[in-house]
Amino acid sequence: MGQTYPAMSLPNEPKVQKPEEPAPSYVKLAMRNMVRKRGTSLKHFALTLAAVLAFFVLLSVVFRG
Repeated sequence: MGQTYPAMSLPNEPKVQKPEEPAPSYVKLAMRNMVRKRGTSLKHFALTLAAVLAFFVLLSVVFRG
């Protein structure tokens, strides 16, 4: 009778390895950090918005014609 082969892979076959997952990108880490610190992000956004509006008001007062 013929030979039977085990169900395992043959030694000459290349083994397929999963590529290692790359480290998370800087953007992904920053987004995760913003979600964790939601209150701080909103406070900084509000302060930035107030500063920009104050800057525009200051410009309009200085260059009033």
